Amino acid sequence: MIVSINQPAYLPWLGYFERIARSDAHIVLDHVQFEKNSFTNRNKVRTREGFAWLTVPIRTKGRFGDLSIAGLSFAENDPWQKKHWATLRLNYSRTPFFASYATAYEPLYEHVWDGFGPMVRAFLAQHVRDLGISTPLLFSSELGVGGTKSQLILNLCKSAGATTYLSGPLGRNYLDEGLFLESGISVVYQDYTHPTYTQHLNGFEPFMCILDLIFNHGPDSRNILMSQKH
Repeated sequence: MIVSINQPAYLPWLGYFERIARSDAHIVLDHVQFEKNSFTNRNKVRTREGFAWLTVPIRTKGRFGDLSIAGLSFAENDPWQKKHWATLRLNYSRTPFFASYATAYEPLYEHVWDGFGPMVRAFLAQHVRDLGISTPLLFSSELGVGGTKSQLILNLCKSAGATTYLSGPLGRNYLDEGLFLESGISVVYQDYTHPTYTQHLNGFEPFMCILDLIFNHGPDSRNILMSQKH
């Protein structure tokens, strides 16, 4: 039973989904504290100038220390959804598959969300459908599991019945592998080599958001995503 864990992210990069696809279950770590300037609420899209950031504005004033990702609210009076969709349409409308997927994503940008948590869940569900990924998604905010750092990750793995924990590469810097081995759970690390694929603009910009791949390659996106050997 391979389990992976990652914080939720807005329009994640390709490696995020490769790890989910390689897992038997994936836990979205959405009860931990939000970190500013992380990829939780922003990612990159391809433009003629190279790339641009799309950032979801989060209300943080007076709330630090009480900002679980699942409970984040949007900054007031910022029409970010309209602006983000306009940017996507401007930069991707001429890609081979934009029209095919716009019918799914435009309603997500038009919907009035109660907060960041429900929004990012809906986007993630759409992404995995588009990629043909059937891995079950669990949410730490619903699992009632405690602990911090390695102990939290271990407890989440136990709750999902893991025999193997598939960690991101940065886990090498902080995971206490001994704790996992004592519990009969092996630890392996994702070392993802980013694939090169045809983009609609000249040249290639790696580490774009997942929509860059989907709008350019549609049904073949999963094959490209999973094409790199470990």
